[in-house]
Order: sequence, then structure tokens, then C-alpha cells
Amino acid sequence: MRQKIVAGNWKMNNDKSETKSLIKGLNKSIKKLSLENTRVIIAPSFVNLASAIKKTKKSKIEVVSQNMHQSKSGAFTGEVSADMLTSIGIKTVIIGHSERRSIFNETDNLLAEKVNSALENDLETIFCFGELLEDRKSGNHFNIVEEQLKNVLFQLDEIAWENIILAYEPVWAIGTGETASPEQAQEMHAFIRSIIEKQYNKKVANAVSILYGGSVKPANAKEIFSKEDVDGGLIGGASLNAADFSAIIKAI
Repeated sequence: MRQKIVAGNWKMNNDKSETKSLIKGLNKSIKKLSLENTRVIIAPSFVNLASAIKKTKKSKIEVVSQNMHQSKSGAFTGEVSADMLTSIGIKTVIIGHSERRSIFNETDNLLAEKVNSALENDLETIFCFGELLEDRKSGNHFNIVEEQLKNVLFQLDEIAWENIILAYEPVWAIGTGETASPEQAQEMHAFIRSIIEKQYNKKVANAVSILYGGSVKPANAKEIFSKEDVDGGLIGGASLNAADFSAIIKAI
């Protein structure tokens, strides 16, 4: 059975005090939930990762990194390596978020390097991908998604997929208030699974968790999560509020 996952990407939000307060609220809200076959993940900023790990030590919450550099070390001012992350207890990293692609110009080639580096350092990878509004309007969205997966992940061997989580992000639905309908989410997730099966096999395709990331809220989470090929969500804005994020977790 595929794992259900609800991951909160906090982006560049929350100072140390706010991080502590939000984690406290989440711990309290989900303490009594059974969460069978479900993972709850948060991704605070780099400066708050270590303290967040301490605050979640006895809870059901996992702390992951929003990003990492592909190199082991070197003259890369402001960057963080896989070794640095694992040294404080990080086991999972988000790679390829649409904001990293659009704002920081991260290409498929660079993302392939990051994924390889993460896996070589025993870091589970949440790989993000998805189409722009113009791709969706032109009917090119399936081609774009397939190309992103092929360019970055399809060079991996089958065993590596045990440490891959996919996060489909329709870029036009991130922070815009727009959301892909549950049917659109299911259609794309089923397509993603089909091309993985074609490249590898049915076992790999059926085992990988595929998250939906695009303006998931308490009001729409249950319907989106009910779809057969949607295994959870990568949540942005709603994960910054303990009550909202808890409601989304309960919807899984």
C-alpha cells in the first residue's frame, strides 16, 4: 500500500519563535490522530531546521529541507550541502519546486545533479514538477510533465525509486487561489503513473507516492485526496496555520 503524505512547505516564512509556536500547535492538534500509513512532514527554513527537529523528536512530525546544493562542499556562498543536512538529522529534501525553477532558474540538468547527490547521500527526495498556465491552455501540459520527469528522474535505476516521492504542481494553481479540479488532479496523476510504468514497470509505478501541490485548503482537501492516484499533498500557505494544516491532515 502506498504511503499517504501531507507535507507543509513553509518557504521563507516563520522566524525561530514562530516556528516553535507553529510546531507546538501542530503537535497538539495531531497528537491523538492514528495517522495509519500516513506521514506528516514540515519544511521550515534552513536556519530553523535543527531547532524544529528537536521540537518534533517525540511527535509524529518529520522535518525536511526545502532545498540543497548538489556539491559536497566548496566556494558556494549561502548554499547548504547534503552532508550538512544529514549531520543535523535531516533525511528528506525537496528538490525542483516551481519557485526554484522560475525565480532561481534551476534547469532540469541542474535538478538531475541535485537528485543524484541527494540519493547518493541517502536523502529521500520529494521531486516537484508541473506545467505553466500557457502549457495548460495550449494542451501541452502532459508533454511538459513527461519531459520534466524524463529529464531528471528516468535515468535512475529501479531501486532508487524507493527513495523518491513525486509532487505534481500545476504552477498556475500555486498561490493564485486557483486550484486544479479533483478530476484534473486525478487525470494528471494517473498519467504520471502510466509513464512511470512504461519506463520501468507496474510495481514501481504503483509504489511511488504522488502528491498534489496547488492551493490545497481544508475546504477542498478531502475531495482531492479521495482520488485514486492522489496520495496526499504538498501544502504551501495553508501549512502556515496550525488549524488549517491539521484539518488538511485529517482529510487524508
